Amino acid sequence: MAAYTQILENLNEGVLTLTLNRPDRLNAWTPVMQAELETAIRAAGDNQDVRCIIVTGAGRGFCAGADMNHLQDIQGDTDAGAKSATARVERGAPEGLEKIYDGRFGYLYACPKPIIAAINGPCAGIGLIFALFADMRFAAEDAKFTTAFAQRGLIAEHGIGWLLPRLVGEANALDLLFTARVFKGDEAADLGLVNKALPSNELMPHVMDLARHLSKMVSPRSVAVMKRQVRASYFQSYSESLAEADIAMADSFTTFDFKEGVASFVERREPAFQGK
Repeated sequence: MAAYTQILENLNEGVLTLTLNRPDRLNAWTPVMQAELETAIRAAGDNQDVRCIIVTGAGRGFCAGADMNHLQDIQGDTDAGAKSATARVERGAPEGLEKIYDGRFGYLYACPKPIIAAINGPCAGIGLIFALFADMRFAAEDAKFTTAFAQRGLIAEHGIGWLLPRLVGEANALDLLFTARVFKGDEAADLGLVNKALPSNELMPHVMDLARHLSKMVSPRSVAVMKRQVRASYFQSYSESLAEADIAMADSFTTFDFKEGVASFVERREPAFQGK
């Protein structure tokens, strides 16, 4: 495990829990936090011991958005957008899903492991965008959400203008973006922004149960392929998606996990998938 200053990590039973760890600032987003999260998630994607990733926040917040001190530092910097684009270029040419989903959070879609956001408290601005790039989201019923951008003189950044309408529909997306109003976890669930809202004391037990199921009871290879299929499908015709699935299914029949999945069912035991 790497040494981090603004996140915590814990690996247990195949579940890697990453905790945003600036509780005194409601885990406000900083460049350091961003770099540490990306490093940890990319490493987890290559780590065979990790089957599922949970991201949550320390204390009473998930992520209250960008640290305002950092925002003040970039006031008047008219080259900020160009610098961000240059930084992406310097990382090298993206491949696979990161080529489709270029930008700050494309690596979340490219990670072959399922990523679950456990939103335990305030979730705003860039913290909300990060959560939307997770594969699944669960929230405390009283967690507060806001896009925040319009009330800061900003715009829909980092792909949320593309992603949010696909999750909640155009009318709801424009409402949340234009007004920057605060809404809670139960409404987030009604909108389809999160999979489910739960009482605060039930949030982490529910998420951990799901993560353990994903780590033990399903093929990590199947999950990785299906995650890629769904994300790529937004840029494919039905015929292209079907053709890709036909090839992937034929490949699946040759794998250890397919044989193990059938054997464990016939033998009425838990599977021992290897991800290959």
